[in-house]
Order: sequence, then C-alpha cells, then structure tokens
Amino acid sequence: MRTGRLEAFSDGVIAIIITIMVLEIKVPHGHELAELQSLLPVFISYVLSFIYIGIYWNNHHHMFQAAEHVNGAVLWANIHLLFWLSLVPFASGWMGENHFALWPVVLYGFILLMNGMAYYILLRVLIKLHGENSTLGIAIGKDVKGKISVVIYSIAIALAFVSPWIGLALYGVVAAMWLIPDTRIEKRLVEKSAE
Repeated sequence: MRTGRLEAFSDGVIAIIITIMVLEIKVPHGHELAELQSLLPVFISYVLSFIYIGIYWNNHHHMFQAAEHVNGAVLWANIHLLFWLSLVPFASGWMGENHFALWPVVLYGFILLMNGMAYYILLRVLIKLHGENSTLGIAIGKDVKGKISVVIYSIAIALAFVSPWIGLALYGVVAAMWLIPDTRIEKRLVEKSAE
C-alpha cells in the first residue's frame, strides 16, 4: 500500500487537534486588556501544545517522505500515535485552566511520554518493514534524540511532584530539542538522490 492515504488522514486529524486546542481558549466577557490576563495560563499551555503538535506533524511528514509503502502494522501504529496526539487538547486545556497544578501537569507529561513512545513504535514498525539499510533506517540510526526525549519526560513527570513548574520546564526543554526540524531524513534523501 502507498503512503498517501495514511498521510492525508494523519494531516486531517492533526489539523482537527489544533482546531480543538484553539477552541479551548474561551473569549473573555469584558473588553479591557486586563481581561486577557486570566487567560495567560491557558494561552501558555496552548502555545506549548501547538509547538508539540507542530513538531509531530513535521517529523511525521519527514518520516513518510522516506517510507515507500505501508502495511497493516504501520496503519495501526499510526492510529496509536494519533490516539495519543488527540489527547493533547484535553490535557493542555486542563493544565491551563488549573494554572499548572500538579495533576494536570503530570497528566500532560504522561500524554507527552505516550506520544513519544507511540512515535518510536511507529518509527520501528516502518524500519522493520523497509529494513535497517533503508533510507529511513540509515537516517534514524540509533535515534538517540528520541530516546533522550522519553527519558526527560519520565524525569519531568517525577519532578513535577516536587514542583509542577520543574516538570513544565522540562517539557519545554524537550520541545526546544525538537523545535529545529530533524534533518537526518532530509540529508539521507538528498544523499540517496545523488547516488
């Protein structure tokens, strides 16, 4: 099977996720700028979540540029990733509405952790389908950045019990690590076309 339908479906789901997130920002009833101050935690939560969804979309796009075909296992692994991504608006909204309280921050981190693990599973399933010596397999290599991200999420969740702000800061660190698009796949695709 080709990758086109999977990519189109994933793009649609991700677009809906972003739409749901922005709808979580309720318009204030007043008309003064001071009315917006109460929305600051919700807005910060939205910005962090928007960045995360953008990172996943970007890397998902690159991953499937290197994939030549998909099978049933890839389809299910992709659905698994989309499931965890679809929970980001709920956790993001809960976290912002409750001004970064302990349990909302912990749940948010757990969902980020599960997104990272689901992405890793999808990546491994694609590499298994295409082979370790495929464009994707060579480009990803040992995926140190992905593994470090999962470790940081785990540490952040634990440290959130000390202070939710520490957990939140570490979620921001992981986002910053991935904010610059992962160029491993792009480089490998350029190398392959030059061969």
